[in-house]
Amino acid sequence: MNEYRKRAEELRAITEVHHNCAQAVVEPFAEAAGLSMETAARVAANFGGGMKRASVCGAITGGLMVLGLFGVDDAASIGEYYHRISENHGGHFDCADLLQINAEKGLPKKPHCDGMVYECVDLAYEMLRERGKLA
Repeated sequence: MNEYRKRAEELRAITEVHHNCAQAVVEPFAEAAGLSMETAARVAANFGGGMKRASVCGAITGGLMVLGLFGVDDAASIGEYYHRISENHGGHFDCADLLQINAEKGLPKKPHCDGMVYECVDLAYEMLRERGKLA
């Protein structure tokens, strides 16, 4: 397990302060990207819960933010990111759809959202390593 995933797991386990799905993806990378944790938390604050309106999953947008922080913003890389997420979730990207599918399986929300966070952290980390942006 990489250090970014470990930190995301720690953030999602904190109950005193809620780190939404976007924050829990962006904050582990903050220091490496030259941001404070506070700045990372503020930047991602309105992207949790699908931009607070059940739109695109906050974990997915958090991963895009991480890639952008490290200068990975070319069409091929972003297409790869979307493709890999799509493969794992039947082409669904919206929070409402992902949660509905999860509920139809009779599964609880928090483990699903945590899983989305970890998936997006791992994917962003892998892509950054492949592009020489992280060791």
